[in-house]
Amino acid sequence: MLSSLVFGRKGPSGFSWSSTAEEVTAGISAAGLTAIVTGASSGIGAETARTLALRGAHVVMAVRSLPAAQALRDDVLAQVPEAKIDVMELNLSSMASVRAFASEFIAKGLPLNILMYSSIGAYGQSKLANILHANELARRFKEEGVNITANSLHPGSIITNLLRHHSILDVIHRTLGKLVLKNAQQGAATSCYVALHPQVKGVSGKYFCDSNQYEPSEKAKDISLAKKLWDFSIELIT
Repeated sequence: MLSSLVFGRKGPSGFSWSSTAEEVTAGISAAGLTAIVTGASSGIGAETARTLALRGAHVVMAVRSLPAAQALRDDVLAQVPEAKIDVMELNLSSMASVRAFASEFIAKGLPLNILMYSSIGAYGQSKLANILHANELARRFKEEGVNITANSLHPGSIITNLLRHHSILDVIHRTLGKLVLKNAQQGAATSCYVALHPQVKGVSGKYFCDSNQYEPSEKAKDISLAKKLWDFSIELIT
């Protein structure tokens, strides 16, 4: 009863923590749109791809596991034979290049401490970088008069295989976590909301959570840090 009161409380958008991807996109047509979904072979990526395809978008699943993605594609086509859903394999760079990136990153004075490295800490750093990148991209689009939006979001804490390499945490995550964590359908809601809902049309440079607009951390709103990260990224690829 308590969980339904807390997690079911709707925000200004009319949706809540417990809303699902299908609920936030109900009655919305994505026909004519193309969506590229990374990590689409499992978890919230798979549910995001499935929901967007069901709404009529042409979905390209960018994945590491072709068999899993092809199985999802077949499942979607079984539900909606006319769905447009394709699979693209991702080739990831070597760990050597990742380590080189980390060394350059800290040498530039960006907030990464590789001497105190932890996989969970690095994961958090990557999410901060995602928000900063979206903010800087949105700023540049606006400055150049480009009619494209860029936003960032937090899907929430989800029951997925993210902690599969942390045995004790994974056991806790999959048992007690069921009481307070979202399932894949709920986890995919915010990405589908931001991608398709009319309330977000024209909105750019914002951060979303639980299918509502939220304020991120102060560091995530740091304009100078976003520009510093952008400039560093450009140096790496030019």
